[in-house]
Amino acid sequence: MGVASLADRAAHDEPLYNVWQTRNDNWNRLRDIARRLQRGVESPAEATRLAAQCGEALDALAPLEKYFAFPGWRAFERLKAFHEEQNWAVLARQTIRLIRFITTGGFRRLDLLDLKLRGYADLLDLDEFSEAVYRKLGEEKRPYFVTLVVDDLNTAQEVELQGQFRRHRRMDDEFIYETIVVRSFDEAVMAVLVNPAIQTVMARYSFPFADASAARAVSGLYTLFGFDREVLAAMMPGDRTLALGRVLRALRPELDLFMISDAPVEDVAGAKSRQFRRVFYHAEDYQDLHLSILKGVHERHETPFFSALRKYSLKPTGVFHALPISRGKSIARSVWMRDFADFYGPRVLQAETSATTGGLDSLLAPVGPIKQAQTAAARAFGARRTYFVTNGTSTANKIVMQALMQPGDIILLSHDCHKSHPYAVILAGALPVYLGAYPLSQYSMYGAVPIREIKRQLLGLKAAGKLHRVKLLLLTNITFDGLTYDPMRVMEEVLAIKPDMVFLWDEAWFAYGRFAPALRLRTAMDSARRLQQRLASPEYRAEYEAWRKGFDEAEDADAAALEQRLMPDPEAARVRVYATQSTHKTLTSLRQGSMIHIADQEFEHKVRTAFDEAYLTHTSTSPNYQILASLDAGRRQVELEGYEMVRRSIQLAMTLRERIRSDASLSRYFRVLGPGEMVPKEFRPSGLEAYYDAERGWRSLEPAWGQDEVVLDPTRVTLDVGRTGLDGDQFKQLLMNSYDIQINKTSRNTVLFMLHIGMSRGAVAQLVMVLTKIAERIDDRLNHASSAELQLHEARVRALVEELPPLPDFSRFHDAFVEDPESGTPEGDMRAAFYLAYDDDACGFVPLDQNLSDAVAQGQVVVSARFVTPYPPGFPVLVPGQVVTAEILDYLLALDVKEIHGYEPDYGLRIFTDAALEAQLAARQAGAATLKDKH
Repeated sequence: MGVASLADRAAHDEPLYNVWQTRNDNWNRLRDIARRLQRGVESPAEATRLAAQCGEALDALAPLEKYFAFPGWRAFERLKAFHEEQNWAVLARQTIRLIRFITTGGFRRLDLLDLKLRGYADLLDLDEFSEAVYRKLGEEKRPYFVTLVVDDLNTAQEVELQGQFRRHRRMDDEFIYETIVVRSFDEAVMAVLVNPAIQTVMARYSFPFADASAARAVSGLYTLFGFDREVLAAMMPGDRTLALGRVLRALRPELDLFMISDAPVEDVAGAKSRQFRRVFYHAEDYQDLHLSILKGVHERHETPFFSALRKYSLKPTGVFHALPISRGKSIARSVWMRDFADFYGPRVLQAETSATTGGLDSLLAPVGPIKQAQTAAARAFGARRTYFVTNGTSTANKIVMQALMQPGDIILLSHDCHKSHPYAVILAGALPVYLGAYPLSQYSMYGAVPIREIKRQLLGLKAAGKLHRVKLLLLTNITFDGLTYDPMRVMEEVLAIKPDMVFLWDEAWFAYGRFAPALRLRTAMDSARRLQQRLASPEYRAEYEAWRKGFDEAEDADAAALEQRLMPDPEAARVRVYATQSTHKTLTSLRQGSMIHIADQEFEHKVRTAFDEAYLTHTSTSPNYQILASLDAGRRQVELEGYEMVRRSIQLAMTLRERIRSDASLSRYFRVLGPGEMVPKEFRPSGLEAYYDAERGWRSLEPAWGQDEVVLDPTRVTLDVGRTGLDGDQFKQLLMNSYDIQINKTSRNTVLFMLHIGMSRGAVAQLVMVLTKIAERIDDRLNHASSAELQLHEARVRALVEELPPLPDFSRFHDAFVEDPESGTPEGDMRAAFYLAYDDDACGFVPLDQNLSDAVAQGQVVVSARFVTPYPPGFPVLVPGQVVTAEILDYLLALDVKEIHGYEPDYGLRIFTDAALEAQLAARQAGAATLKDKH
């Protein structure tokens, strides 16, 4: 990479997620140049050129280094002095030392206070580390963080302030922290974005607003989060400090914010300063500041249940209860289980217990550490309430849906949803209306459900007099392939039609979204918070009244509702939002660790009792304590380093895109799908085609994430592999069996790579190397292929790239499973069909072949008795009670996948007999009048 300055990179749309890598690359460049100069070069011209490049690298680093406590601006200034003195030996030695600490994170274990106590005035005075210092590095276990101070200080005042904080630190403090100072509003925003180690911010006195370099890099974020930079810049100093609190809270809500005011505390305390943890007056005792900093981080660092379980495992408990494996007792004296004990280790076994007392708690009725851990999780994820689930998000979905729905209620859900959704519908006895997602037939996958489709179905139900029975909208956000809704916009428009609608967002693959600023705006909990604030604001009420007046003048209200963005009535709308997350899928948790997050204004008096019953119904009385402990510890991790880890995963995903798109040998066979391929233009007003392309370079997330109806999550990299001649499943097997690379999702011609928080730069390099080897082997095979082999390869590629079967839409439920066929609405009684299939006499089998497809095309009615789910794509193509169409059969016949759940090749498709359908239809017609009276 080049050494462009931060401002230059921002001006060319360089995204902030790449800043960390830019910094590391420039440090490495500085080290390499200094090494070459140290060794000496023969040509004076070459020495001059290298010296100039060394200066360029230092100049590129200078705007960034003020935001980092390590190595610190004083050490950096000394490096610049070594460059000016052309002291290449010292510059190389010191740069090598510093880059080692930066790239390995070793600086987090380097307590500069301890070094000063040993008599070193500055890090660079350590010409060679002593054995004692190295030993201290190995022994240091305390977590490290940075406190940011925002104040217009001169150099001497900054040094004095840092010295004050250091003087109050102690070697027995729970954490290590260092202090950095920035002097403007823009720099404060930039600092918390580029330095993930910042955990605490102290805004002191008055400070300027603008900084030219930082402003160019962060101006897009002001807009994305709804802040007018010109309005902020015009504020008086005291108001500016309060505004900074709002901006920082929007960007990184986990931070502890403190305000130090020279105005009377009573003038700024209360609602005005609610973004701040505490307000200090003028220059109060530094010890109070120091202790407040430690206390704030300590509260996020606490793990109530994990700590209780660790403490309990150390007790010499006698177990006269269930669970012989508790404390490893059944294994300790076994001669046949030693390998099990050796593999898992003693601590896991010591922590195995069925106890709910003695310092532990009950998941079914928590009052102690589990309750405290769930409260901490609610804080971390921005929810009003959070519940832990130890058997996955499939169960979490069933809990929420059973709590919210009764038999006969109508639910709207996407037809390509996870199988847990229809199973939960069946358990609740609700009637599903399947929503059509836009198809991506060229990649054998579905996209997202357009808002227009949701509104169309709601307006149809309203016209049929059934809107009052619609209880829930369930959407998957993000989809497996990374397509992401704008939940706030979806909920606004839906609430304009049905003000009491409840929303369930299945965020099984999006638990990390909370911890990146742009991504957070697309999460359920943050959207619920902002929507509730928006509906309560006077500004929105005025905006709504103006909009409503114009809308009421439309000749065709339904047509107008489909064509324009709707606004809910603030007097009628209630914000009722639930999110289910598979913590174990994208954050740190043992397998099946999930959470339910709630932001429902009606929860306490309308849902709480039903929710408790549903939770008891689906939650084991013997939950796995290791899973619960991992959920608790994983929450701590994301509150303290989630921002850093998610940002790194985004940066690695972008690096992978760059490597594939810019490498001619790779791009010959592999194509990274971007927003341009995954999101149709009508849902993508930003016009963003790709996050990276070889001609235009990097593109920022913010414009698309601020305005597009559907966006592509940057951590999902979908690779079109059709030109290799291998289908998605074959390519998946090749990666696993030959190269030990594991992936999950495939389609007919794509594979999906998830770049999660456990990913490393080395893993990405390994993947690129493997893809290169595969491309080289294909090249070699084709170079030595006969004409017949080339024709066969071309036919395979053509079948995977051009001859793809169109994706079928959901057809309809058979009239036997429709409550009122004459109403014209599509909801069906899937529960009745599901349980009718238990009767073998009501079912039969038909071969899945072209004869069946031809018969259906000619008018034969065939109704599925089972869920039929091919893998890939992994969603039900048929559900119980659904009419089988020729399009669905043609799709199934065109698939060459080996795994189709619900289909038995030896027998065929399981369908309902004509007699069973006739009997079911007669029974339903006989009861139709009763059902109408009931509803």
